[in-house]
Amino acid sequence: MGWGLVAQATDLPWQHCSQLTQDREARLACFDRWAAQQGAGAALTMPAHPASPAPPPPAVKVADSLAESPRPPAERDCKNPRFSEMSRFWELEAGSDCGTFRIRGYRPISLAWVGSDSVNTQPASPALGHSQTEALAYTTDELRIQLSVRTKIAQGLLTGGNTDRRDSLWFGYSQQSYWQLFNGDLSRPFRSTDHEPEFTYVYPLDTTLPGGWRLRYGGLSVVHQSNGQDLPLSRSWNRVVLMTGLENGTRYWLQARLWQRQQEAPEDDDNPGIEDLIGRAEVAGLWNLDGKNTLGLTLRHSLRAQANGSFKLEWLRTLADPGAAGGRNSLRLHTQLFSGFGDSLVDYNRRRTVFSVGLSLVDW
Repeated sequence: MGWGLVAQATDLPWQHCSQLTQDREARLACFDRWAAQQGAGAALTMPAHPASPAPPPPAVKVADSLAESPRPPAERDCKNPRFSEMSRFWELEAGSDCGTFRIRGYRPISLAWVGSDSVNTQPASPALGHSQTEALAYTTDELRIQLSVRTKIAQGLLTGGNTDRRDSLWFGYSQQSYWQLFNGDLSRPFRSTDHEPEFTYVYPLDTTLPGGWRLRYGGLSVVHQSNGQDLPLSRSWNRVVLMTGLENGTRYWLQARLWQRQQEAPEDDDNPGIEDLIGRAEVAGLWNLDGKNTLGLTLRHSLRAQANGSFKLEWLRTLADPGAAGGRNSLRLHTQLFSGFGDSLVDYNRRRTVFSVGLSLVDW
């Protein structure tokens, strides 16, 4: 019986395992069986006829097989550049999946100096009791602070274990504050802070379109936005948002969103007509010029004859070479020009132009 086990192990040499280059799991399993058979054969034959152990496979081969073996989701490099930027951002495939309940970046986390053509010293709304009675001496120079994070709370809801496509459900939270840091006369208050929690479902797609474009996902969001203020400055609204995303190679990224405001009773509406001013649709695009510079453009439109909305033009520049200090460089110089309605909720019915420059943390 001992010789039979040794012969069986001999029938499966390590060279056979090293040839399984197309299937990483089969390759690792083959080496595991080879090692187990060698151990079993040696244990049975050594008491009677000690024999020299079979030569082990070269160390480099074993190391290669272990390096190629699948890792648990929590240990995967879900920022692997072999997946597209959009696939990594929404984790549309198994290889770009980082698992659930881990904190990711969402919108840029940023700190910027802001200069504007005007500032809302006496916010007003058509709603009864929603207009400030006294003007405050705010200045046009401010700091803007934006925080934004998200986590995936479920995946594979409709796609199951499909490795090519993986749907997901996310919870995100964004916060933007305007801080009158340079206004010592008013004790440097925060002029406004907007809070935006949301739930987003993303379904992966991969449809080839003309011009090298690929349709990568469709999604649905439920979004609440409010400034957390008491009357007369209270502002809030709720939306259901349809969205989709496209990409063209590694240079171009496009997202379109269309939303429907959830109507409130007139006595509960802080900001009547907000969708006619801030808009009902948005198209955002990014153009990666090279490894260091990215341009962005976001357009919002009211989808009415009176064409209100806004535009936002951005330039982001990497502050160090990609991969510096042994990892990804996520810090950017961030310059932005905004003009239109809705730079903040308290300004939903006030058109203004804002220029900002600062630092942003992205793709972390």
